[in-house]
Amino acid sequence: MTNASEFTLAELVVCAAAEAWRGGGEVLATGIGPLPRIAAGVAKLTFAPEILMTDGEAWLVEEPVPLGPRGDYKPKYSGWMPYSRVFDSVWCGRRHAMVTPVQVDRWGQGNIAALGDLKKPKVQLLGVRGFPGNSISHRNSMFLPSHTKRSFIEGEVDVVASVGFADRRWPQGVNKLPVDIGIVVTNLCIMDFNGPDHAARVVSLHPGVSFEEVQGETGFPLIRAETVATTPAPTEEQLAIIRRLDPTGIRATVIKGNPPGIRQAA
Repeated sequence: MTNASEFTLAELVVCAAAEAWRGGGEVLATGIGPLPRIAAGVAKLTFAPEILMTDGEAWLVEEPVPLGPRGDYKPKYSGWMPYSRVFDSVWCGRRHAMVTPVQVDRWGQGNIAALGDLKKPKVQLLGVRGFPGNSISHRNSMFLPSHTKRSFIEGEVDVVASVGFADRRWPQGVNKLPVDIGIVVTNLCIMDFNGPDHAARVVSLHPGVSFEEVQGETGFPLIRAETVATTPAPTEEQLAIIRRLDPTGIRATVIKGNPPGIRQAA
């Protein structure tokens, strides 16, 4: 068992995010950003040994590669995975990525490209990159480290970089392709878009967080799942794996202030 002094919110989030890959079969698991990447490793080393992972370069690995300086660590390669094979996995739907958009809207559309008018943005980000194709080719879950109305916005995202459930964004006469959004993990809760008409719903609240607080930090209406769980605390096994996969503590830099996993009473 663990208690509030033994795990951080980042570690709680890692274990919650790992659940994205439960029961998904043999897919290429891609965690974008430190916490999703650790989460994919936790999934592979506990309940999903069948998922495929790469070293971030051109090789498949059976043991997740730790974050940060590798020192004497040598990855255990099991196969060649150049970009051509990655794209083969993408196009046939055999990939599940956890992406990190800066904005998400009520239709599940994500933005990684720019803030403001794309022609003259206030902030230039990555550009849409491969997000459009990925969002119609395979399952994508999401992680946002700061759950506020600036990230879950009232209207539509400034740049639609990933496809969601907004029918008007499909050109007239084009057959709408299926969109598969998994879970959305934040510093407050776990959500999905499995409500009526793909409405966003809260399925789990992190310890000490209320539904009302989550709704207050979200720019669009949320619904409660029939049963809203409390996000489980990490197990000792999971914490040991997290420490092994992140020996230099990069996880502590992701969520502002590196708060404890169980919120302290005010």
